[in-house]
Formats: sequence, C-alpha cells, structure tokens
Amino acid sequence: MTRDDALKQLSHIARERAFDRHVASDRLIRAGLDALIAGVESPSLAVLAGLLRSEEPEAPALFDQVMEELGLLFHPPADPRAAKWAMAYWVAGQIADGSLDPATGTYLIWADIAEDLGYPEELEPLVHCAHNLDGWEENWGVSIEELNREAVEAAKQFLSQQPAAQAGG
Repeated sequence: MTRDDALKQLSHIARERAFDRHVASDRLIRAGLDALIAGVESPSLAVLAGLLRSEEPEAPALFDQVMEELGLLFHPPADPRAAKWAMAYWVAGQIADGSLDPATGTYLIWADIAEDLGYPEELEPLVHCAHNLDGWEENWGVSIEELNREAVEAAKQFLSQQPAAQAGG
C-alpha cells in the first residue's frame, strides 16, 4: 500500500463514520497500521496502530484525533437533508469509480438515502437499479453484469448533475 492509498483509505473511513456508518474498532486500528507502514506521519498514528484488543474502545476517539492531525476529518453538512444528499453523491462516486459494488451502493442509496429524502426524482434511476439488482433472477434475459453496468452509468449520470457547491467532496 502506498502513502496515497493509505491516506485515501483513512479518508474513506472518516467519511463512513461521518455518515453514521458503523466502522469496527479493529478496522480503524488496521487502517492506522496500514498508514503507519505506508509512511504516513501523525503524532497519534502509532498509538492508534498499536492498540491491543483490550484497548479497542479507544480506537474511535484516536482515529478522529489522527484524522484531525492529518487534516482529513470530515464533517457532513449540519442540515440532515443536505447531509443525505452529500452521502448520496459520495456513494454514487464510489459506484462510479468502482470502489463500491453497484448492488451494495444502489441499495444503500435506496434504503438509507432516497427513502429519507422522500424518493426525489434525481435518485430514481439509482433506486430503479437497486430494485433490479436486488430482485434479479437468471430468467430475466439480462445479465447481472449488464445491470451492474447500468448502475455505474446511473451513478455517473447522477454525479454529472451534481451542483457545483456539492462537488469535490
């Protein structure tokens, strides 16, 4: 893992936590260790990376401290609706760049975002893909790979309509 890969992993985990996704303490510690081995430097990183199993409850606070030291701490918008939209763009970005399985990502948008936003028109193509991927059967005459490609395209289309104020997150 390169230093950039490690920083990207840390940033990804910081966003997961900011969007209230559960991240286990052992994963936080492992990410800290990966970053340390990759040459990332921060005053608290070695402490995080060296936590023992009995010290796992300390990992979330230490992880946040490391993120602050590295300038990677992410705060979603304070407004709940704006935070859901920010999460939608973040998840769609992961679908589009291949770092998140299309079925997992579109399901997350459907179940955790679109519902809370009242199923807005902008998310409908991704919700449609989630329905198709969730209920897919071999006799449909379309491959799962094709449905995955459609989901990636829907994510890219959604991102292309992203307001400039939301871009870059």
